[in-house]
Amino acid sequence: MDWLTGLTQARATGTAGILATIVEVRGHSPRDVGAKMFVTADTTTGSIGGGNMEATVIHRARTMLAEGAEPVVETEFGLNEYARVAYGTQCCGGTVRVLLETIGRRPTVAVFGAGHVGQELARILSRSEVVLHLADSRRGILDDALAATLRDGPATVHLHTLPAPETLIATLPDDAHVLILTHDHAEDLMLCDAALRRGGFASLGVIGSSAKWARFRKKLAAEGHQDAVIDRVHCPIGAPDLTGKHPAAIAISVAADLMRVFQKATP
Repeated sequence: MDWLTGLTQARATGTAGILATIVEVRGHSPRDVGAKMFVTADTTTGSIGGGNMEATVIHRARTMLAEGAEPVVETEFGLNEYARVAYGTQCCGGTVRVLLETIGRRPTVAVFGAGHVGQELARILSRSEVVLHLADSRRGILDDALAATLRDGPATVHLHTLPAPETLIATLPDDAHVLILTHDHAEDLMLCDAALRRGGFASLGVIGSSAKWARFRKKLAAEGHQDAVIDRVHCPIGAPDLTGKHPAAIAISVAADLMRVFQKATP
């Protein structure tokens, strides 16, 4: 697999990685300037020439990912028998400089419910650098016209028509942001229960009034959830200083609040 395919797949799944590029060659090298390799915690795609140089870059890249080190690093390799190596000698005879750039993990957002507010919110989020899941249990809601409007932006969009939308909860990555705003309060409650049982999400929000949330709290407690766990749910969702009942106004408020969450999570 080439590095660009690996990078594209990582972006689509919200996986962080390091892009390694040969930026200078003096003398002989197995690859020329511009050769690239993309490294994640589990995979590598493309090649910058193999041998000690490539193995060292892979190790350095994974250390950067694990430790949250500098976003851009340059390193130089002597390809001769006198160079210090950890993974075997390369005796091409040249010197190679490699640039390592962090390609950050894009946030994953799952919106459950593609009603008026859900569609408006999905349109806004599709214009952001996120992995967006939009799910609805009703047939025909996620049609081709809606899909076309969501795929014009930089987001990677996944549409799901699911009779049992809670099945998507189990497949979401850790640190996903979950927003529940379906057409059915019973479905909202079921999804909230499933999300709390799964755990591990960066944020969890449910649309509704304070009265709705008071009923949900009692029912979630009756299902065995502790108060500290229930307190992780945000309801009502949205920025408290941005009010309005029109679907677009609600969606803007929710998106603005989510962007604040993203900013807080950025080092």
